[in-house]
Amino acid sequence: MSADIVVAKRYAKALFEVAREKSLVTEIEEELRSIVKVIEENADLGKLLNHPNITTSAKIDLLKKLFEGNVSDVLFNTLQLLFSRGREALLPQLLIDYIRIVNDALGRATAIVKTPFALSESSQQTAAAQFSKVTGKTIRVENVVDPALIGGMQVRIGDRLYDGSLLGKLDRFEKFLSNA
Repeated sequence: MSADIVVAKRYAKALFEVAREKSLVTEIEEELRSIVKVIEENADLGKLLNHPNITTSAKIDLLKKLFEGNVSDVLFNTLQLLFSRGREALLPQLLIDYIRIVNDALGRATAIVKTPFALSESSQQTAAAQFSKVTGKTIRVENVVDPALIGGMQVRIGDRLYDGSLLGKLDRFEKFLSNA
């Protein structure tokens, strides 16, 4: 495990603990998602915030202009801490780890549902209900369109894959025939 991943987990755990004390767990998750999305969608901003020749104080001043007053103090203080310690590159991993901690604490899981077409809201709710029964957790569905699946769906929850796609069935059938 990379040292950065370990450090990001520590920051995520600390952020979660403070968020839980202040009853801001889901709000901070949404705010953190938004911040990471803004930085990822604005390549110039990302380059600027991660550039080694730009001073820490200049980066923090930029953070203040962009996010101070728009996000909770808890999250803003965490951002300042990350940047003041030169750990700004950990932000995407911090989000991943924070979501994992929140999901575990709240009995939630995210299901990445791949289908050859976009699912309707009711289909997403049906999938969430079915996999909630299987996992015993509240499921949030993220639909990913993958036309290569031909039909059916693949559902990934954590490290488990439920493959009911036509492509998956064809692959399994091909392996069966090659072993026979």
